[in-house]
Amino acid sequence: MDARTARTRLANTAGRVRLHSVPPDATAGQIAHLRACAQAEALRVTDWPEYGSLPWLQLPPDDPRVYVATLEAAELHRIAEERRHADARAQAAATLQGAAEARAARTDTMRTRSAHTLTATRGWPPIQIPGRPGEYLTYQETSA
Repeated sequence: MDARTARTRLANTAGRVRLHSVPPDATAGQIAHLRACAQAEALRVTDWPEYGSLPWLQLPPDDPRVYVATLEAAELHRIAEERRHADARAQAAATLQGAAEARAARTDTMRTRSAHTLTATRGWPPIQIPGRPGEYLTYQETSA
């Protein structure tokens, strides 16, 4: 949604949205939007210049259109930030998913190896047996 579409949407909802009609499962962003619309309705403002434009700057400071244009700019910023955060969350989730898949692939590769069998060799010192302190594997000469 570009700035012009969002601006029209905010202007078109003025006069039709009441703050007391907030759905119980509404997000903070949805509530902020309803509040901005209710403020524009309460001030009976249906048309205003774009925030930061020369016509906006030329309005007297106590003109309600200054406030409504500022509300609109804040609302557009909030929407842009929500999208940016949603994109960042989606990217983080994709990165985590990729890492989990790589870890699973490594784990599967490691599981296919057979366990190493310890063998004592003549001339070498005894080998301590893992998990059994004090026990050693020593070379035993076998007679044939």
